[in-house]
Amino acid sequence: MKTMEKMKQSYTKEVQEYVDAVYEAVKKRNPNEEEFLQAVKEVFDSLIPVLAKNPQYIKQAILERIVEPERLISFRVPWVDDQGNVQVNRGFRVQFNSAIGPYKGGLRFHPSVNASIIKFLGFEQIFKNSLTGQPIGGGKGGSDFDPKGKSDAEIMRFTQSFMSELSRYIGPDIDVPAGDIGVGAREIGYMFGQYKKMRGGYEAGVLTGKGIGYGGSLARKEATGYGTVYFVEEMLKDKGLRFKDSVVTVSGSGNVSIYAMEKAMQLGAKVVACSDSGGYIYDKNGINLDTVKRLKEIENKRISEYVKEHPEALYFEGCTDIWSIPCDIALPCATQNEIDEQSAKLLVSNGVKAVGEGANMPSTLEAIEVFLDQDVLFGPAKAANAGGVSVSALEMAQNSMRLSWTFEEVDAKLHEIMKNIYRESVKAAEEYDAPGNLVVGANIAGFVKVADAMIVQGII
Repeated sequence: MKTMEKMKQSYTKEVQEYVDAVYEAVKKRNPNEEEFLQAVKEVFDSLIPVLAKNPQYIKQAILERIVEPERLISFRVPWVDDQGNVQVNRGFRVQFNSAIGPYKGGLRFHPSVNASIIKFLGFEQIFKNSLTGQPIGGGKGGSDFDPKGKSDAEIMRFTQSFMSELSRYIGPDIDVPAGDIGVGAREIGYMFGQYKKMRGGYEAGVLTGKGIGYGGSLARKEATGYGTVYFVEEMLKDKGLRFKDSVVTVSGSGNVSIYAMEKAMQLGAKVVACSDSGGYIYDKNGINLDTVKRLKEIENKRISEYVKEHPEALYFEGCTDIWSIPCDIALPCATQNEIDEQSAKLLVSNGVKAVGEGANMPSTLEAIEVFLDQDVLFGPAKAANAGGVSVSALEMAQNSMRLSWTFEEVDAKLHEIMKNIYRESVKAAEEYDAPGNLVVGANIAGFVKVADAMIVQGII
C-alpha cells in the first residue's frame, strides 16, 4: 500500500499533468497570442497546490472555463482626420468573467493593441479585481488608434465613433470601462458625452476616470501609482525596510509613474530616474517632480526636455537601460515585459531589494524567476497595480449613492485596500507552502474567490 506521502505526490503529479494538458489546449486554441499565453502560464503555474487540495475545481473544469472570455468583441472604428481623409481602426472589448460583478477594466489606445494584448489584460483583470475585495469582474478593451500627434478634434471624432459601437455592450451594471494607456480624462470625457447622447440619459456609473465635475472621484488620478507604493511599503515593513532614504528608479513618466514617484518621495525616498518611450533621465540629486509633471501633464513634451532645465541630469536614448542604474527599489510602471532576464540580473547585481510592478506584467516570466531565486521582494502587478481599479470601484460606489468623498477619504480607503491585498497574498502563499512568494499568493487569493463563485452559479 502506498504511504500517504506517496499518494499525495502521485496526485500532485496527476494535477500537474492535468494543468499542462489544459495549457497545451489553450496554446492550440490561441496560437501566436504570446502576451495572453504568458499571463495564463503564470497563473496556472501557481495553482497546482490549490487544485490538488480542492479537486472540485478540476471536476467543475474551472481552468477550462476561466481562460475562455465570456465575450470577445471586435469592431471597426471609422473616423475622419483633419485633412478630411477617412481612417479606420480596430476596436476591442473582452468581457472575460462576471462571476463576482460587472465587467471592469480599462480602455487602451495604442498601436500595439491587438486581441492577444486585450485578452492578457482582461485575464489579469479577473484576479486583480478579485483581490481588491470589490464586487467587480474582469474585462478590458481598446483600439490600435494612436492618440499621439492627433488634434483634439481628431481624438474627439475617433472616440465618438469608438463609443458609438462600444455603447451597445456596456452599462453601469453590465460593463464599466475606464482609462488606460492613451486614454485619460480628455478621452473619457468625449466617450461619456457620446454615450450620454446615444442613451438619452445620465448614467454616471457607465465609465470611471471621469472628471470631478461630472461624477469622477478624487484621488483616481493618483490611485495606481499611490497604490503600488502602498503595497511595496507593506513588503518592506515585513523585512524591517522602508522607503525613507532609499534610492528608487521608476520607469515611465505617465500617470502611474508620476504618482508612484510622488508617494515614494513623500515617504522619504530619493527617485533618481524615470523614462518615456524615447529614453530615460538620471538625476543623481533626485528627480524634480514639478518639472516632470509640467513637461508631461501640461506641456506634453518628451522627458528629454528635463535636462535643459536641470543640466546636472543626464539623458540617455532608449528606455530599456534604465534598469542599469543602481537602486534599492525598482518600480516598473511603463508597459508589459520591460524587464527581461538580463535586466533583472543587472538589478540584482546592483543591489535591488524590492521590485513593485506598477504596470501590467512589466516583468517577463524569466525575470520574475530571477527575483524570486535571489530573494528580492517582489510585488506582482495583479496585486501591486490594483490601486487604479480599486478607486474606480469606489467611483462606481459614489455614483450609485449620488455622493462624493473627499480626497482624504478615498486615499484612506485605497491605503486599506492595498494593505488587505498584501495580507491576503501573504496568507495564501503561506497556506499553500510558498511563504514569501507573492506571485503565488496573489494568483491563489484572486483565483479562489472567482472559482468558488463560478461553482455556486452553475455551468453558464
